[in-house]
Amino acid sequence: MDHPALTETTYYILLSLYHPRHGYGIMQETQQLSGGRVRLAAGTLYGALNALCEKGWISPLPMESGSRKKEYQLTAEGLAVLKHELARLQQLVANGESILKEE
Repeated sequence: MDHPALTETTYYILLSLYHPRHGYGIMQETQQLSGGRVRLAAGTLYGALNALCEKGWISPLPMESGSRKKEYQLTAEGLAVLKHELARLQQLVANGESILKEE
């Protein structure tokens, strides 16, 4: 399966869902993990979550009775995409380090 390069936002959303979270938790975790570079507005986040659900990379958890918080989790396919992206990023770093250490 061929995986396209992920945007930083998508990467951090998937990474934040290694453990199931609700929307606000995803917003907080992505901001923390990215050192503040990724700050998600609610509309952006929920659009991204819908797109990731359609791709099958994440899925909503069943909602508890009376709860308004929808939690999401990474699927097996989403985990594979995340691992593929991590390997791609590691290769980018290794290539850059090998070239730049020649200076």
